[in-house]
Amino acid sequence: MGGIPHDHYEPKTGGEQWLHKRLPIVGLLYDTIMIPTPKNLNWMWIWGIILTFCLALQIVTGIILVMHYTPHVDYAFASVEHIMRNVNGGYMIRYMHANGASLFFVAVYLHIFRGLYYGSYKAPREVTWIIGMLIYLMMMGTAFMGYVLPWGQMSFWGATVITGLFGAIPGIGPDIQTWLLGGPAVDNATLNRFFSLHYLLPFVIAGLVAVHIWAFHTTGNNNPTGVEVRRTSKEEAARDTVPFWPYYVIKDLFALAIILLVFFAVVGFMPNYLGHPDNYIEANPLSTPAHIVPEWYFLPFYAILRAFTADVWVVIAAEWLSFGIIDAKFFGVLAMFGAIAVMALAPWLDTSSVRSGRYRPMFKWWFALLCLDFMVLMWVGAMPAEEPYATISLIASAYWFAYFLVILPLLGVIEKPLPQPATIEDDFNAHYGSKAHPAE
Repeated sequence: MGGIPHDHYEPKTGGEQWLHKRLPIVGLLYDTIMIPTPKNLNWMWIWGIILTFCLALQIVTGIILVMHYTPHVDYAFASVEHIMRNVNGGYMIRYMHANGASLFFVAVYLHIFRGLYYGSYKAPREVTWIIGMLIYLMMMGTAFMGYVLPWGQMSFWGATVITGLFGAIPGIGPDIQTWLLGGPAVDNATLNRFFSLHYLLPFVIAGLVAVHIWAFHTTGNNNPTGVEVRRTSKEEAARDTVPFWPYYVIKDLFALAIILLVFFAVVGFMPNYLGHPDNYIEANPLSTPAHIVPEWYFLPFYAILRAFTADVWVVIAAEWLSFGIIDAKFFGVLAMFGAIAVMALAPWLDTSSVRSGRYRPMFKWWFALLCLDFMVLMWVGAMPAEEPYATISLIASAYWFAYFLVILPLLGVIEKPLPQPATIEDDFNAHYGSKAHPAE
């Protein structure tokens, strides 16, 4: 499928022509910023610029923090306190970095769920979706390793628990765990490895983001109707789209300003609200915290990990069928990563011919339950592993898998969708009137 027909960059001056023949960077930037964008995008399409800002914020603040951080078990905790107390503006840089990770995950979850609702994963955007899921996995790995660096109690024991999961893999698990840790237990080698990877992975994420943007610029943006931009002629495409600059750039910058007001209010007035008080105690291998919990953005998948205990029938069946290879711990690890894998497989699990959830009445209810289910998993992930939370997490985990593996495929067969507009222009006119056109 070709791109949307539009006017491309034409160098005018001699200097522009000289550069364009040798390095067409201006043309690339022009085609990126002036890309025709569906003119019916709603406010759920703001999260791209928020995520771009978060990535830049994390890289810049991270580079500054690295200048004063010491990746050694004897000095890491003290170096963080040094940043907080002695470095000019150090406390603000650290709080922006820590809370920036939370904003990053708020934006990425809203971005993902928007894609799930409007069918942004469907053809021809499957590769765009898969790249997005790879970015999400990289974010999770980067955030986990970053949480270990302050070397507080929750940092140390969180690393111990999570790396211990890899030891549950039959046969090769212990070797993988030793390789991750750099030794038999969480120690200085672990801290150095995590520090190195935490510094490296954001640049890998930046590269994947560039590919992600390239991918959806090739296929064009999805939109709330799920109807494609007409590509038969430049005139028809122009009736469905507006240039990204200035219309959506201004809209996105306005949204970013509102989000930053909230973000800096959190950084300024409640910077430790999303943190754990135990992480202000230096790591002590001889003192285990009463309740080990990861950061809030890992909680839904942590709940799925803990839900499948040895007395759950599906775990018992898996252990029996695998002749004891798959025990409860390994099943929990498979379930945790499987919960992300089924999201990545959504383009092939969703059998409906209709892209947008706006025109799928049954889908709307099941999707609303999925959103509620995600919040419930986040809540029980922060609770102790006891009743009634264990049962609630098991039910919520079962629904998560049922939605992707059973409900989505079935809805495509049994659901009767509502009529869709013929074009994006028709949808835009229905909402804003045929005279509501951008100023020339």
